[in-house]
Amino acid sequence: MADTKAESSVDSSALIPNSGNVSSQTNNPLARKLNKILETRLDNDKEMLEALKSLSVFFTENSLRTRRNLRGDIEKRSLAINEEFVRIFKDVKEELESIHEDVQAMSSCCEEMTSRLKAAKEQTQDLILKTNKLQGENHRLEVRAQVAQAFLSKFQLSSEEMAILRGARDGPITEDFFKALTRVKSIHEDVKVLLRTNQQTAGLEIMEQMAVLQETSYEQLYRWAQNECRGLTQETCDVPPVLTQAMEALQDRPVLYKYTLDEFGTARRSAVVRGFIDALTRGGPGGTPRPIEMHSHDPMRYVGDMLAWLHQATASEKEHLEALLKQVTVQGVEDSMQEIVGHITEGVCRPLKVRIEQVIVAEPGAVLLYKLSNLLKFYHHTISGIIGTSVASLLITIEEMHVLSKKMFFNSLSLHASRLMDKVELPPPDLGPTASLTQTLSLLREVLTSHDSSVLPLDARQADFAQVLSCILDPLLQLCTVSASNLGTADMATYMVNSLYMMKTTLALFEFTDKRLEMLEFQIEAHLDTLINEQASYVLTRAGLGYIYNCVQQHSTEQGPLSNLPSMDSSSLKAAMVQFDRYLSSPDAYMMPQLNFLLSAAIKDQIFKQSTELVCRAYGEMYTAVTNPANNYKEPESVLHRSPQQVQTLLS
Repeated sequence: MADTKAESSVDSSALIPNSGNVSSQTNNPLARKLNKILETRLDNDKEMLEALKSLSVFFTENSLRTRRNLRGDIEKRSLAINEEFVRIFKDVKEELESIHEDVQAMSSCCEEMTSRLKAAKEQTQDLILKTNKLQGENHRLEVRAQVAQAFLSKFQLSSEEMAILRGARDGPITEDFFKALTRVKSIHEDVKVLLRTNQQTAGLEIMEQMAVLQETSYEQLYRWAQNECRGLTQETCDVPPVLTQAMEALQDRPVLYKYTLDEFGTARRSAVVRGFIDALTRGGPGGTPRPIEMHSHDPMRYVGDMLAWLHQATASEKEHLEALLKQVTVQGVEDSMQEIVGHITEGVCRPLKVRIEQVIVAEPGAVLLYKLSNLLKFYHHTISGIIGTSVASLLITIEEMHVLSKKMFFNSLSLHASRLMDKVELPPPDLGPTASLTQTLSLLREVLTSHDSSVLPLDARQADFAQVLSCILDPLLQLCTVSASNLGTADMATYMVNSLYMMKTTLALFEFTDKRLEMLEFQIEAHLDTLINEQASYVLTRAGLGYIYNCVQQHSTEQGPLSNLPSMDSSSLKAAMVQFDRYLSSPDAYMMPQLNFLLSAAIKDQIFKQSTELVCRAYGEMYTAVTNPANNYKEPESVLHRSPQQVQTLLS
């Protein structure tokens, strides 16, 4: 009611104009309160907002009745909340009282147990002390047992390892044997630590025990490896990994290691010899490939097949040794391998040498001997790359056969040269190379062709080349010189040029012939000079200027004018010029017959060109002499009506 009255008074006061007494409004408490309420900003008053929000829950209708009952509703709601709060706290109080009773019961039980434990402790105090003492003793014994066990495991072998090392005398060797042997070596090294402590007696005993066990194990391993190596007598052998491990272990005993390697070499030597004899006489499995002896009629294939088989066998034996010694780390392994491979291949030296000697002594011909020599040299170089540079019987045998074949080859060349000189052929009518020269050059071509196709190193091929050329070319040059000794100058020069040209064209196809080609070129040039001079003399004589040119060359001022000499008057010179004009109109007709026999058209053209230059030069000398006033020729231009330049133009 009071709120309603206040609201009505506020509303009525708000309707009154402000023109009344302002001071009475400001002094009115109700007005101040209303102003304060109106000035309040609800958005900043969180408590007021929360209160209004709670009020909105149950104050849903804004009417006069609800506003009058608002206070009572709020008080009723507050009372209901307090009653609910009391009820809930009553339940909590009852639960707390129940918990308190349980805690009281637990406290009583704990006090009872504590008292009982105190009584039990007083009764068992002596037993606990004895138990603690026994536990301490037990711990000490356990530590000592662990120390003893560690000592035994470090310095003693297990029963299984002892059984493996002390197995049957001829029993197999397995991977476990090497593990046990490694363990023995490790113990033998580790026990040296004991010798620097107070346990020297135990250390010495263990060291002595391990040393005996080591020697026994190495002896057993050596016997097993020896038996294994003796069994490797098949042509194809596979080195088992266990044998490789055995060689690695035996390297600590150099004597046993060396004996085992020797046993391996002996076994493989017999296998290689047997395989080589089978390859010679029986061939491969099922007859393929065919026996090497089947090709004995073909020296190159026969010797080549034998050497190829030995090369393959040597490479295979080197691979077997590498597989056997791949885990060996001692110094000198490579030297040992070379020595053993040399020992393995030593057995085939005798049958190889006998067969190659038979081929060489049968004198199959110079070309075949040279090919055999190169073949032997090639396989010597190839096999030495496998065996190494050590002195091996197989390499010595191949080198001996190479020297023998080379010696027989040069003997064959020397014999061929001596036969040529015994019966010197006269040059043929066409002044070409003789049959013996052609035959010898054909032999040289075959030899050089086989030399070029050789697979020898470059320096080795070049060293043989000079000796081969000397043995063939020097007798040929001597033969040509003797054969042409009874010929005329032009014939001899033509024959020599043709012969030297044949030699040059033969050598030009091959390497390492530069020096010889240069020498032959010099000799050809010397004979070409002869032919050029002969051709020039031939032209001057046939053209009627030979006598005139000789007079011009031999004339001196003491003899007087040139025109006073016999047949040197103007009319004689004019007659000679008529004949010379015929030469100028057809110079090709004035060629020596010998030039048509030249084998090289280039040489023929060279001779013709240079001889023409000599003719032009000779005519120039004659023209100079005739036009010289001292020689008293009247109207010299009418005597020699062509100038040297005109002659040169006509002949060019």
